[in-house]
Amino acid sequence: MSLDVSSDLIDADAQVKQLGTECQFTEGPLWNAEGKFLLFSDIPANQMKKWTPESGIITFRHPSGKSNGLTYDKQGRLIACEHANRRVSRTEADGTVVTIASHYEGKRLNSPNDIVVKSDGSIYFTDPPYGLTADFGVEGESELDFQGVYRLSADGQELTLLIDDFDRPNGLCFSPDESILYINDTNRMHIRAFDVQSNGTIANGRVFAEEEGDEGKPDGMKVDAHGNVYVTGPGGIWIFDSAGERLGIINVPERTANLAWGGDDWRTLFITASTSIYCVQLKVAGIPVP
Repeated sequence: MSLDVSSDLIDADAQVKQLGTECQFTEGPLWNAEGKFLLFSDIPANQMKKWTPESGIITFRHPSGKSNGLTYDKQGRLIACEHANRRVSRTEADGTVVTIASHYEGKRLNSPNDIVVKSDGSIYFTDPPYGLTADFGVEGESELDFQGVYRLSADGQELTLLIDDFDRPNGLCFSPDESILYINDTNRMHIRAFDVQSNGTIANGRVFAEEEGDEGKPDGMKVDAHGNVYVTGPGGIWIFDSAGERLGIINVPERTANLAWGGDDWRTLFITASTSIYCVQLKVAGIPVP
């Protein structure tokens, strides 16, 4: 099941369990602690889907704007990266879906991809062009001449371009103390680390870790409570410690796209992989999402 993963993180006999399948391409897993269910995106199907142990996989929202990354804000509202609508949306308490980011300096975003909310309520997201195709969004052209990473202020009034020198910025996550922002670059097969400044911007970028191999690339990414970084890659989920040293790989039967912590104690790792969703139990907890 696993390749040289420390027994401090996972039992040697832990099993990667398939929870459901027959999807088109799964992404954006998000655990709802109150409702005890998993949300995720099926991008080509233009659906958000919901999984529970009792009901399995059912449709949660259709159309979804061909959503990808999902999270909750500090008020528990669903935040979604929508490829087809080239926006970041928020679902209000009454069910209304509103746009919170769609343009930068008057130009449409490419296709917001993955997203994370900082403890101060600000929202960070990546904007590669993967959604500018018919399968994963709507066929179109980039209005921007770069692939950016952005910060939306907590009040939603200011969208700041943090960095624009990525090839394909994709997954992102904070260290447990939020002093470091990790962002991976799918095409370059590496993860970069940045120091988070007091005003929310980032600085001192450096390559944190690299992957190699076929049948998988850096995509979704999360950290655990100890600061270890988990990222999709060839063969499954790659794990790095906070110094960038590889701790091992959790092997997954299908090509992995994203992952999320959940369960009652936040020790269940949910994985979206091609046509299916999986889970595996770990010994260490992840960072809870409100």
